[in-house]
Amino acid sequence: MKLHNAMWPGLVGKEPGTDHPPISLDRMLELTAKASVDGQKFDGVDLFLFHPHTDPDASESDIRKMADKIAAKNLAVGSLVAPVWPGTVGDSAMGSIEQRAKFIDAVRKACRIARILNEHGVRKYGVIRIDSATGTKAAAKNEKQAIKQIAATFREAGMVAAGHGERLAAEGEVCWAGMHSWKAMISLLEAVDMPGTVGFQADLAHTYLYMLGVNAPKCAILKPSGKSKKYSQKDFDKNFEKDFNKAYTKLTDALRPWTIDFHVAQNDGTVHGTGSHDKTGRHCPADDPNGKLDIPACSKRWLEGAASRGIRHICWDGCMFPNALLEKQETWNTVLRAMISVRNALA
Repeated sequence: MKLHNAMWPGLVGKEPGTDHPPISLDRMLELTAKASVDGQKFDGVDLFLFHPHTDPDASESDIRKMADKIAAKNLAVGSLVAPVWPGTVGDSAMGSIEQRAKFIDAVRKACRIARILNEHGVRKYGVIRIDSATGTKAAAKNEKQAIKQIAATFREAGMVAAGHGERLAAEGEVCWAGMHSWKAMISLLEAVDMPGTVGFQADLAHTYLYMLGVNAPKCAILKPSGKSKKYSQKDFDKNFEKDFNKAYTKLTDALRPWTIDFHVAQNDGTVHGTGSHDKTGRHCPADDPNGKLDIPACSKRWLEGAASRGIRHICWDGCMFPNALLEKQETWNTVLRAMISVRNALA
């Protein structure tokens, strides 16, 4: 199993002109390439296809120059994040005809870049990641209709991807309409009905919130004790072995067959969000003492039978960290150490 680092932690939640400006692709690549644990290194990176890292309309020559730069650091390219959100290339997957056309165009542009990277040779595996690019409030009034609309867009996007020999992975993050609960996510994938082309992208931090029912309390798998209406930290600590393991088995058994892309991450049991990322899983450092997940054990649940689903790499995801933390080389050594522990657990 190849080990990749994500480049978008240098972009997500970053704003030019503030004390947390974007971190360049060159710098993210440098930090990744320098990471080392007992002689083991990262095998590659996953890319976010938008400014300032990548111009989605860049010429083939410029994309090949980027590929040369990555290959020169002995890194491969894996999965690509399509710029499906308003303000990038795309727009809402359940919006107007014009908005949905922008969403499809974002997937088309991602497929073009994927083709160039594949032909270059720096990319030999991975998928293209998407989400609904729509906040949860849009689906609150009529969830079934929302899922129907999003599924129609995903199906069209899936046909575009299939025409380029690519697969799409829908990110299971509770801040997106149609993906805001594990039950909605399954309903959406079943409605798309393209299991060989449109699947699920599981992130340890985000899928943890599926169990808690964040943004969808009725779909919570972990139930509160007594008269409480919310699963508490006390419940978690008291009933971990009984409740958590049972709940995690239910979650992974339901979504694992759809999982074609995977993010190693850690969560401290809280939620965090800015802008359109409302109440999403709070990533925390891999070695955070408040982390709730046994990273190797939880990853192993998701990755059972990974090869049969075409998964050849796993990627670290840790967004919205302070730049000071991201700029420390030891941060990435710690991440790599966690990734190695996952690979060892799969052996």
